[in-house]
Amino acid sequence: MDLRNIAIIAHVDHGKTTLVDELLKQSGAFRENQSVAERAMDSNDIERERGITILAKCTSVEWKGARINIVDTPGHADFGGEVERILSMVDGVVLLVDAAEGPMPQTKFVTSKALALGLRPIVVLNKVDKPDAEPDRALDEVFDLFANLGADNEQLDFPHLYASGRAGWADTDLDGPRKDLSALFDLVQAHVPAPTQVARRAEPFRMLATTLSADPFLGRILTGRVESGTLRAGETIKALSRTGDRLEQFRVSKILAFRGLSQAPIDVAEAGDIVTLAGMSKATVADTLCALEVDASLPAQPIDPPTISVTFGINDSPLAGRDGNKVQSRVIRERLMKEAEINVAIKVSDTPSGEAFEVAGRGELQMGVLIENMRREGFELSISRPRVLFREEDGQRMEPIEEAIIDVDDEFTGAVIDKLTGQRKGELVEMKPAGVGKTRIVAHVPSRGLIGYHGEFLTDTRGTGVLNRIFHAWAPYKGPIQGRRAGVLISIENGTSVAYALWNLEERGRLFIGAQEAIYEGMIIGEHSRENDLEVNPLKGKKLTNVRASGTDEAVRLTTPVRMSLEEAIAYIDDDELVEVTPKIVRMRKRFLDPHERKRQARTTG
Repeated sequence: MDLRNIAIIAHVDHGKTTLVDELLKQSGAFRENQSVAERAMDSNDIERERGITILAKCTSVEWKGARINIVDTPGHADFGGEVERILSMVDGVVLLVDAAEGPMPQTKFVTSKALALGLRPIVVLNKVDKPDAEPDRALDEVFDLFANLGADNEQLDFPHLYASGRAGWADTDLDGPRKDLSALFDLVQAHVPAPTQVARRAEPFRMLATTLSADPFLGRILTGRVESGTLRAGETIKALSRTGDRLEQFRVSKILAFRGLSQAPIDVAEAGDIVTLAGMSKATVADTLCALEVDASLPAQPIDPPTISVTFGINDSPLAGRDGNKVQSRVIRERLMKEAEINVAIKVSDTPSGEAFEVAGRGELQMGVLIENMRREGFELSISRPRVLFREEDGQRMEPIEEAIIDVDDEFTGAVIDKLTGQRKGELVEMKPAGVGKTRIVAHVPSRGLIGYHGEFLTDTRGTGVLNRIFHAWAPYKGPIQGRRAGVLISIENGTSVAYALWNLEERGRLFIGAQEAIYEGMIIGEHSRENDLEVNPLKGKKLTNVRASGTDEAVRLTTPVRMSLEEAIAYIDDDELVEVTPKIVRMRKRFLDPHERKRQARTTG
């Protein structure tokens, strides 16, 4: 069968997964009476809840005698490690661009990776049926983006389509018939070349492992594209590391191929096809699975380094162990090492104490998703504030700079520019109109300055602003950046919060807890209205007397407390604070000192 391997890449929320849904439906991958969930490729619970793609996933459709393997990729820069691996096993990409927003930061990131590999993109201008769509402007911006990224003449001569993924149509002309996606299917067949590996089927078997997962019945399974040769189920092959060292020899227990949303067992894997193998125990991502006579490993694509680091530790608060059942440092370490094995964009290292672990990754969202997955598995953790990773170049300290693209109402541009360029050491690159009453701001800001900024940004723009960011470059250290301005309210007692005490504390600032909640000494229960921290007693009840008069016993009415999400709490805390994460609740607290440090401070203060 004629074969094509493509990846669909785009910025977050530009409609990749919705378009794949329609491709599956119109290719006949589903029965007529089959019940299929919306955004079927987003199978992970967190993906469905947040409406974003986190893990790259493969599917397969048949069209006019050809099999098209399609890879749905994440759209957020924090999960760019998935995209970098996936592009190495496809022969073409479909670049999806919102006709209203145009190319955005993630569009630039994934397109640069695709162009560097020599892939010739197909551009699909999606959502052209929206009232604010400007497909001609978006198309010009895509061409400018390609030129800025160093595309060659063939890549600049890209075909384009106008489409609406939700409505399920794509046409070569904006005023086309708008019936179905046949124009996209035909263009993929005509423009994307067949895998060059097909000509190497007579050579020994070789395959580069691209994604790793686990199956409850098959155990460890690896997915990738067969680079040469053929493989039958039951044959014995070996695994080589990136450096060519032999890891293991194993018998292939099963070969699976993508058929619609599921995987089906096949007898033979042939060069050029994307398949999944089972039977190994040690092989992992970027390793080469090959015939016994092969000595050299396949080259793996380099992965961009992490930019932030977070400390994962055991939960040592007085309320530890009440919600979760995985609280030991040994269990936490095993889980983090397992994650680092699957996700090549994450690095895990031990701290000197052995009770905590440094986890380096791409951004706050990536860390937040990992923590959310762990808490749902029953883990209890204490999480530090994210720290930016620096590096030395020629004796100079360098820090990561991010490109922030912001769309705000005109009336809020002053506040946003002041925060970014004045307080957070950013540089304004561009400012231009972006539609009726909107302004687009492009700024280069240190990663340190953007940690914890999103909450402030939403407040400054009354919730109407949109901020997208992506790694831009390394630059010399820009000096200290002021952190959170407000102090916090800290409990000095252990027990259960009292409504009367919280009512009296409301004038001190915003509260993060309500009445009848478990609290402990050192727990952060609110934000102080001033810059200093304030120790308070949320257990203090009302003094009772035997005097009764009208108005003295009115019911206490508390203001609704501010409930922070996991990502908001991690971005909010300061360097001397931690986030306590359990399966049921997220709390913030001051960092507990070890006994030696506590004694040293007591001697210092007299």
